[in-house]
Amino acid sequence: MGGVAIVAKLREKRSGMIASSYASLPASGLDRFGSLIGMSVPNLCDIEKGRKGVSPEKAAQIAKAIGLPSALLVRLSIEESLQAAGLKYKVEIKPAA
Repeated sequence: MGGVAIVAKLREKRSGMIASSYASLPASGLDRFGSLIGMSVPNLCDIEKGRKGVSPEKAAQIAKAIGLPSALLVRLSIEESLQAAGLKYKVEIKPAA
């Protein structure tokens, strides 16, 4: 499941988002960031390196924790899962009524 694009999107958010400097955080900062989104530092590292993915459910939890629209990170998670399967699709997400 997707994860690398989610970490990249977190890094892109430079307008006050906690994750804008995710990679340069000291270990204690990574611990705080991991606590905020409910993940351990080793899990965050595995996601960043592409060894582990992020489920759509976890993507929604991360988005809520850091104040991003959940549809954004859920879409990225699903798109990366499709790409990993060799399927070239773009996904559009909108909340169910």
